[in-house]
Amino acid sequence: MKDQPTFFDFAAEVGLTKHIGGVEATEKLVELCHLGKDSYVLDVGCGAGVTPCYLAKRYGCRVVGVDILKAMVTRSMERAQKEGLMDRVEIKVADAQDLPFNDGTFNAVITESVTAFPEDKQKVVNEYARVTKPGGYVGLNETTWLKIPPPPEMIAWASQDLGANIKPLTADDWTGLLKSAGLQDIQVRTFNIDLQDESRGILRRYGCGGTLGVMWRMLGLYLRSSEYRKFVKDAGKGGITPKNLDEYFGYGLFVGHKVLK
Repeated sequence: MKDQPTFFDFAAEVGLTKHIGGVEATEKLVELCHLGKDSYVLDVGCGAGVTPCYLAKRYGCRVVGVDILKAMVTRSMERAQKEGLMDRVEIKVADAQDLPFNDGTFNAVITESVTAFPEDKQKVVNEYARVTKPGGYVGLNETTWLKIPPPPEMIAWASQDLGANIKPLTADDWTGLLKSAGLQDIQVRTFNIDLQDESRGILRRYGCGGTLGVMWRMLGLYLRSSEYRKFVKDAGKGGITPKNLDEYFGYGLFVGHKVLK
C-alpha cells in the first residue's frame, strides 16, 4: 500500500522550507559557529536549499546541503542554479544517521528543525561531530520545551502542528547530546515562539516574489491533489493554539566546539 504523503512531501513540491526562528535564527547560528568566507559547511536537512544559498551568498561559505528527500534535493539544486551559486553550493541525498563524508571534513555542521525527528538523536549528533574538523563547530536550531512537564493540550498541539514524529527536548537534553558526542564549550540560547513572527519570517526568507511563488504552487497543488486537500482539511482540525504556548514551547540554538587535541 502506498505511504500517505507527509507535510515534507508537499513542502518539497511547492518549494517551501520551514525553519523555526527564521533568518534571524540562522544569523545567530552563523555567529555562534564562527562562519565566514573560508568556512566549509554542511547543512543537514537542507530542505528547499534556502540556507545553503543564503550562507554562500551572504557569507561566502562553501556549503554542502543534504536532505533525505530526493524532491527536496531537486528543489535545492534548482535554487542554487537559479541564484548562480553552483560553484559554492553542492546538494546531495543523504541520511543524517549515516552521513556519506569522511571524518573531519567540515568546519561546521548545522541543522535547523531537523534533529528533533530521528528516534536515535545521539547517533545523529555523533555523526555531526564525526564529520566536523577538530576546531570546528556543531550548531543546532531545534524546537525546545522551555518548561516541563508540558500540559496534555500542549503536547497534542505540538504533535498536530509539527508532526507526530517530532519530539522536542529540553535545553538540558540538547546540551547533553552535544556533550555526549565529545563536544565542549557548549553555548545555549533559548527563545519563545511568536507565531506572527514565524509567519513574517517566511516572507523575509523568501522575499515577496518567492513567497508569492510558493503560494501560487500551493494553490495549484490544492486544486489538483485530493491528498493535499485532505491534508489541509485534517490540519485545520487541530484546534486553537494553546494560550500559554510561549510559556512552555520555544526553540533553542545549541552549539558545541570540537576542540583540538
